[in-house]
Amino acid sequence: MAAFGENIKLARLRRDLSSEQVAERAAISRNTLIKIEKGDEGVAIGFYFRALAILGLDKDLLLVAKDDVLGRLLQDAKLTVKERASKK
Repeated sequence: MAAFGENIKLARLRRDLSSEQVAERAAISRNTLIKIEKGDEGVAIGFYFRALAILGLDKDLLLVAKDDVLGRLLQDAKLTVKERASKK
């Protein structure tokens, strides 16, 4: 979470936005934004999403687990292998 918060802070700084600007636009307090940028686990995920949306990064959340390599391997391991293909 600390790395996630740091990435949000760096994105804000790259856009040359102050913490006050982002907090106001996201309708959160500056203290909440500071906690987000520190990766505080006590902050609701919705507040993280608001900050990401203000920075134009809300679409990044759709990439979480998009390519779940481990999940696919586990799923494939449970599949039974047939001796031969069906005659369809």
